[in-house]
Amino acid sequence: MDLKIAGRTAIVCASSRGLGRACALELARAGARIVINGRNPERLAATADAIRTETGAEILPVVADLSTEAGRAALLATVPHVDILVNNNGGPPSVDFRTIDRTAMLAGLEANMIAPAMLIHAVIDGMVERRFGRIVDITSGSVKMPLAGLDLSSGARAGLTGFLAGIARSVAHANVTINHLLPGSFDTDRIASLVAGQAARSGRPAADILAERERGIPARRLGTPEEFGAACAFLCSDMAGYITGQSLLIDGGIFPGIM
Repeated sequence: MDLKIAGRTAIVCASSRGLGRACALELARAGARIVINGRNPERLAATADAIRTETGAEILPVVADLSTEAGRAALLATVPHVDILVNNNGGPPSVDFRTIDRTAMLAGLEANMIAPAMLIHAVIDGMVERRFGRIVDITSGSVKMPLAGLDLSSGARAGLTGFLAGIARSVAHANVTINHLLPGSFDTDRIASLVAGQAARSGRPAADILAERERGIPARRLGTPEEFGAACAFLCSDMAGYITGQSLLIDGGIFPGIM
């Protein structure tokens, strides 16, 4: 399918690995120019080379911490305008909520609510002017089905979803959309880290915990980053202009609700 975004400029945050990388790769395959981002210079450079080699797209790596104003400014200064913004950032680690102090809470809000909101604030008027814009926020399945231990992550991402609900409707007339992708269990470093943490706390083998997690998913497996990247690319496409303000849950069927 031709997504009709060849020549568009995209920023994909936290894209040196995992789901962010998968989104950057699919957008590059569609012919977009991609600004990718991470905090590890070596990993980011390797990702840029790999995507460039595979797709032939222009890939612009930016080493920056998006939780800081300086990091966001560095990202935005790389290109003259932004047609597509994919917000993504690592979530706080799984911890008992009793251990979260005020400093940790503010850091979680900065990374998972304030940073993406400020990036949107910076690019949305230009999108409206040019009558094209696609904004996709990678949040979490825990926004719809909260998990104990991920309370700060769930709260910050749910806050972002609510904050953007009215904004999405206010710019839809200009062919600018804002949607959210809610991943469940995907085969990424994040899941490996969560499983390792559970194993350390329980004394059980990580392989057993992972197998138990997979048995609890109706699809009976983890999702692949490629599946997630394809969904992201479609929401960023020219054809997705009538989809806005939506939260697309991609979890293999584990959420039991009808909406």
